Amino acid sequence: MNQSVLPEWKASWIWGHGEPSPRNEWRCFRRTFTPGDSVHMAKIRISADSRYVLYIDGKLLGRGPVRSWPSAWAYDEYEIGHLLEAGKETVIAVLVMHYGISTFQYIRGRGGLLVQLDMQNADSGFASGGSNPIDWSIVSDASWKTAIHQGHDPNSSRISCQMAFTEIMDAGKWDGRWVTAAYDDSGWEQASIIGPVGVKPWTELVPRDIPYLTEEPVYPSRVESLHGVKPPAWSAVIDLYGMMSPDSGYHANNTAFCGYLATRVMLEESAPFTIGIPDSGRIAPVIRIDGHQYESEDYTGEEPERYLNVFLEAGEHFLLLDVTGVSHGHGFHIGFDCEVPFQLQAIDVTEAKALATGVSSGEESEASAVKAAGSAAQPYPPEFSLVGPFDAVAIIDHQPTRPLNREHPAYQAIRHAASASDLQPFEAWIRSVDAPFINRNDVFAACVWKKAETVQQMPASLQHAVTAGSDAAVLPVLQGMDTEIVIDFGRELSGYISFELDAANGTVIDLYGFEFMKDGWRQHTYQLDNTLRYRCREGRQVYTSSIRRGLRYLAMTARGASRPVRLFEVKMIQSNFPVANIGSFRSNDAMLNEIWRISRDTTRLCMEDTFVDCPAYEQAYWVGDARNEALVGYYAFGAKEIVERCLKLVPGSDFQTPLYADQVPSGWNSVIPNWTFFWVTACLEYYQYAGRDSFLKEIWPHVKRTMEQYLKHIDDKGLFAFNGWNLLDWAPFEQPNEGVVAPQNMFLYRTLNHAAEIGTIAGDQESFERFREEAAKLKTSINAHLWDESRQAYADCIRRDGSFSETLSAQTQVAAHLCDVAEGERLEKLKSYILDPPQSFVKIGSPFMSFFYYEALARMGRLDVMVNDMRESYGIMIENGATACWEMYPWSGYFKDPRILTRSHCHAWSAGPAYFLGAHILGVQGASPGWSKVKVAPQPCGLKRASGSVPLPDGGRIDVSWRVEGKDQLLLTIAAPPQVEIETAAPESYKLKVEYGN
Repeated sequence: MNQSVLPEWKASWIWGHGEPSPRNEWRCFRRTFTPGDSVHMAKIRISADSRYVLYIDGKLLGRGPVRSWPSAWAYDEYEIGHLLEAGKETVIAVLVMHYGISTFQYIRGRGGLLVQLDMQNADSGFASGGSNPIDWSIVSDASWKTAIHQGHDPNSSRISCQMAFTEIMDAGKWDGRWVTAAYDDSGWEQASIIGPVGVKPWTELVPRDIPYLTEEPVYPSRVESLHGVKPPAWSAVIDLYGMMSPDSGYHANNTAFCGYLATRVMLEESAPFTIGIPDSGRIAPVIRIDGHQYESEDYTGEEPERYLNVFLEAGEHFLLLDVTGVSHGHGFHIGFDCEVPFQLQAIDVTEAKALATGVSSGEESEASAVKAAGSAAQPYPPEFSLVGPFDAVAIIDHQPTRPLNREHPAYQAIRHAASASDLQPFEAWIRSVDAPFINRNDVFAACVWKKAETVQQMPASLQHAVTAGSDAAVLPVLQGMDTEIVIDFGRELSGYISFELDAANGTVIDLYGFEFMKDGWRQHTYQLDNTLRYRCREGRQVYTSSIRRGLRYLAMTARGASRPVRLFEVKMIQSNFPVANIGSFRSNDAMLNEIWRISRDTTRLCMEDTFVDCPAYEQAYWVGDARNEALVGYYAFGAKEIVERCLKLVPGSDFQTPLYADQVPSGWNSVIPNWTFFWVTACLEYYQYAGRDSFLKEIWPHVKRTMEQYLKHIDDKGLFAFNGWNLLDWAPFEQPNEGVVAPQNMFLYRTLNHAAEIGTIAGDQESFERFREEAAKLKTSINAHLWDESRQAYADCIRRDGSFSETLSAQTQVAAHLCDVAEGERLEKLKSYILDPPQSFVKIGSPFMSFFYYEALARMGRLDVMVNDMRESYGIMIENGATACWEMYPWSGYFKDPRILTRSHCHAWSAGPAYFLGAHILGVQGASPGWSKVKVAPQPCGLKRASGSVPLPDGGRIDVSWRVEGKDQLLLTIAAPPQVEIETAAPESYKLKVEYGN
């Protein structure tokens, strides 16, 4: 019963009654059955929209499906015969998490579950008579039971614009035993049938094309600190993006909008009052109280946190926030704090319906924290009103758009309102901010905005929380404060948080993951709500999150506890693409060894069902990043399946743009031309590693199509001119969204040549000649129009007005050399710039750009410069405790705060050293497609010795070790499979002695 002989699909897509695509709904499904005697084989196929967690008799079996385009939706298959016992009632239980919005990993479809269990019994099973094997199936249909997961709060807010929703769980509202056969589901509804396989939106089903991800328990290193903390009296996350653009659930594009938030603030007594915005989600609000507008100098706090401290008289005050701006879907966090009781009331709520939702400090604030963890079904009255939007514009970066209209008469008039009554003429524009667009469980604000914090003496027994022993750590109850511990996992991780504790009913456990802290200072994850709230039932309990997170540190806060929390364990279920550490690198330089290690580990952490840019902030498959990540993956793990999957996903975006999107599959229709260019190069490099010409023939029509589309953007000067996101590096050189950007032209020239090479392998000689011709013309135009004769360098861009960029950059000169644009004297100039960049040149801002810099140095034969740059650029990461590679360099210019060294602390586009040290210092490179021939040409670069392994594409590895003997001899030892032909080359100025091992 392998996949090729499984029965045809008989199952139907099913869901519950109600809305087809509900926002943030967790729905449970069950089907019980009793296997007959002697189950020989049992395979279950499953898919869901958006994601599932599958259990068989309470045992977690798997998660999925892999990210897919709706037109080629993936399903999974598991062997479960070993879990079935003849005559014993068994249950298939599935948790389906439907997003109801588009993200950077998912395009909105509708809620659905598809399951088919195919079995072979030695007896009749459900049939009667006979002893021959009988096939029978259990399929998803109307016989299945379903219920909405009542413990999950569907009003949780977005994790980030790239991902779906945070997790708010109330253990007292749901029986975790629902995954077992003994559970009574008589109160559940019957499932509703959507349709057979092939029904929209899942018009085609495709089998999973990669192995299942790992699930490895990892325990923390230590408890870092113990504090008493107190959050603000009231806070919430408001989804401005979702409210201002009603169709935003069907895309993930930037949206500009124009409108206000408004509320009544009512105080029993006159008192100081604080309005806090711990994270505005890229919206910079203009705040007015009773008609008075507050300016930037009136605020305290360090950006992006903003706090406005005012004194308010007793009574009612009118708060108006202009929230006009551009949003990509981040949450808008806002909170209030005051020492006296206050209320918030939406302006369209009558006095008779209004209830107090704000609270004072002290004991009442503790009670509010517990109340905030309650079910979304609790009838909270609206605290805010939305006024507008008066205009909204979805922005697609490579398509024409229009400016946001900020001149609407009502919008202009409302800014002068000094009281709620002044809004009466605009009643048609006003509506309450209510579920599902407000999350009153704002864990991020509670963890970031602390109105009070005290250091507590930490007992040694608190470390029991991070060990795998049976003793519990005790989190004490602190008078008037919540109890926070910070846990250090010792390294970056990516997966599912799990914990076991004993607590009183109603105790709230807040979890907040972040990546970096130093000397007690935390780098908060602004624009990433990396949190979880868990409300305890009485007694001992275990919870494992269903939402993937990336972090190193975990702040755990017990709120509203009536007795101490006994914490037995906290762990991360580390989950990544299953790879072995086949590749290795060691040398006499401890710094280089550590740089290689964190590069390898970073890449693994960013290998999920695709390569992803980072495990914390985005978890998105960025097409351009993946080209460099693929090369690292070859050298560290011999990873091929994930690369081919990634490459094949890209053309699925052609319904969004024939230029292909920069991250896929995604609801954000965005193009970075370089990212598509790097994709073409990655297709060729995959062929060179894997040797699969069938892959190139399959991918060639897509490569050809998109290259033809890019050639349509050649202007009258023969240059590539593109209006869009013309990104190459996080650095302050001119790469404008309009005009001719030099590095893009250079990479397009190289890509046309790579496309021509793919074309000739695929047998398309006509396209080979055409792309070669177009490449030659583009090179001529680059040299005619982008060389700045007065400054003797390639300009970064030609602006819209025809002038050269003010900046000259290392980035552009590197691209010119790497892409073979320059010749003669210009080439010699470039070499000098690359080896010794002038001080006036913009410096490389990210390790991603360093990858191309290192490629250029390798072409020049200056690997000594590369190694020295690694020691400096990556050494600063090591010196600051990095266990993974950073997204940016500290000198990128993106952060004013010197404590912020990078945004993401784990970014696989930065992991280049694991490739370069293997390919050039060990010197192992494929010399033929599929690596039937391999060249070994080590480069000492001042090292005395090095050794390591490089994976072969079809299994096995090449082991290399070398050491320098005397002044000019290098002893090289190679061990490789006998079918691999080895060619060696001596480094310059060295004599080579080669020995072959087994």
